Amino acid sequence: MNCPSPSRKPGFTLLETVIAIGVLAVLLTAFMYAFGPAMSGIRRSINIQEADRLASTLESELATLRTGQQTGDIKTGFDKSFQWIKQANEATTALFVYQYRGDPSKRRTDGTLEPMVKTGGVAGKDYIVLPMVRRLNDTLFLKDLDALEGAVFFIKCTQLVYNKDKGLVPGSAGAISDPQDGSSVDKPDSYKEAVIAFSAEFYSMPANSQNYFTGPSFKKNFKLVKNPIFTRNLAVRR
Repeated sequence: MNCPSPSRKPGFTLLETVIAIGVLAVLLTAFMYAFGPAMSGIRRSINIQEADRLASTLESELATLRTGQQTGDIKTGFDKSFQWIKQANEATTALFVYQYRGDPSKRRTDGTLEPMVKTGGVAGKDYIVLPMVRRLNDTLFLKDLDALEGAVFFIKCTQLVYNKDKGLVPGSAGAISDPQDGSSVDKPDSYKEAVIAFSAEFYSMPANSQNYFTGPSFKKNFKLVKNPIFTRNLAVRR
């Protein structure tokens, strides 16, 4: 008497599984190839819009002299603008613009709010999202990184000088010159005009951690970046 053969259990064989994984890998590769550039373009567009909104923050903060910033030749908001624009092309005094969560119940000596490190809560009630501009050598910048809202952009500023053929064009990075005769000006008191026109180039950051900005990575990348995501011509006045 022949014994009935056991029925095949439902499921996939090893070969079928391997084929399915291979097909899936091909489909994922095709998807990334087709939609990867689109996603990158969307992220870039979002960064450009955010940088555009923060451009007015840069212009306003440059002319605002906060408590503790009166040092050396800096006595007024214009003095601060002069030095910050001039030194914005140096890694150690690089300019950053960003937004952070501020604690409305705690105010710092310079008039800004302490960062709200803990997450959660209601914006406008438990914390306030504030735009800010600080330099790398400002210890408060590193503290604000723990309460970031959005991206951090670093900015290279270059004075706009008059060219008889092209109009206003970027001058030499790290230099301020007298608009009247083109001579180099080292101190804000020696600058004769009432306005400094400048070009602000915004660059997005690959990382937002304190370790990135305090380690060698940022200084290395600072020298290599060439293509800003956004450029705006601005001006500061005495």
